Amino acid sequence: MLSAINYSLLATIFLVLTLIFPSEGQLSSTFYSSTCSNVSSIVRSAVQQALQSDSRIGASLSRLHFHDCFVNGCDASILLDQGGNITQSEKNAAPNVNSIRGFDVVDNIKSSLESSCPGVVSCADILALAAESSVSLSGGPSWNVLLGRRDGLTANQAGANSSIPSPFESLANVTSKFSAVGLDTTDLVALSGAHTFGRAQCQFFSQRLFNFSGTGSPDPTLNSTYLATLQQNCPQSGSGSTLNNLDPSTPDTFDNNYFTNLLINQGLLQTDQELFSSNGSSTISIVNNFANNQSAFFEAFVQSMINMGNISPLTGSQGEIRTDCKKLNGS
Repeated sequence: MLSAINYSLLATIFLVLTLIFPSEGQLSSTFYSSTCSNVSSIVRSAVQQALQSDSRIGASLSRLHFHDCFVNGCDASILLDQGGNITQSEKNAAPNVNSIRGFDVVDNIKSSLESSCPGVVSCADILALAAESSVSLSGGPSWNVLLGRRDGLTANQAGANSSIPSPFESLANVTSKFSAVGLDTTDLVALSGAHTFGRAQCQFFSQRLFNFSGTGSPDPTLNSTYLATLQQNCPQSGSGSTLNNLDPSTPDTFDNNYFTNLLINQGLLQTDQELFSSNGSSTISIVNNFANNQSAFFEAFVQSMINMGNISPLTGSQGEIRTDCKKLNGS
C-alpha cells in the first residue's frame, strides 16, 4: 500500500503535470499566456481597424466562426482554398459561396501574429477571437475566449451543404442541426441574436415577399409596413444580391433589438421570425425574455458562443498550426 506521504507526493506530481500538459480537448483562456501573450490585443486592433472602413465586417467575422464550427468542429476548415489536397473548398458550399466574407481580415490578423509569435496561434483560434472582438466592439458583451484549438487538415464541402442551417428551413430542421452539434434551444435563440447586426441579400428572404409557400401572397407573419419597405428594396425583377439590414432599427450595434423586432413581426429571415411566430414553440418564451432583458440575452449569448466554440476542437498533437490560413502547411 502507498504511504500517506507517497500518495500525497504522487498527487502533487499529477497536479503539476496536469497544469503543464492539459488534457486533450480542454481549451483555456490562458492558452497563449506564455507563448503569445498579446494575441487578444493584436486581433482586437485588426478588427477595430477593419470596422472603420467596413461596418459589416463584425457580423461577417462572427458568421465565419459560426459556419466554421458547424462543419468538422471549430477547425478553420472554412478558410481553406481549393487546391492540393483540398479538392472541394467549404467556401464553395451553397451556404457560403458569394456570401461569407472577411477572409482578408483573417489573413491580416494571421500576418500580424506570425510576425509577433510565429507558428503559435491557430487560424481556428483567430476566428474565435475575431468573433468576440467583433461583438464587443459593436456594443455587445465581452468574454474570455477559450483557446487552444488547432487547424484541421481537411475541408468538408458536403458537410457544409448539409450541416449549416439555411434561412429557408423550418424551425424543427434548424433545431435539429443545432442539436446535432450539441447545442440546445437556448443556444439556438441566443446565437440567432447575432442577427442584431449585419446584412442579408434579398435572395435569402425574397420568397417571403410575394409568393410565400406557393400561396401567391406574402408571408402573413411579416409586419405590413416592413413588408412594403422590403418589397421596395427587393422587387421581383430586382437583384437578388441587394443588401438589407438584418436589424432595421440599429443595424451596426450589437443589442437586443433583434428580439424586440421579432415581437412586432420584423424578423428579416423566415428562420428569424419563426422563433417567435411558431405556435407552441419553446423558443417563444426565450425570445420574450431576451426582448425584455438585454442583460439576460448578453449572458446567454456569451455562454452559447463558448458552447459553440467547444464543438469538436482539435487539440494536443491533432491537426496543425497553419502559417497561412488559406492552405495547409507544405502545400
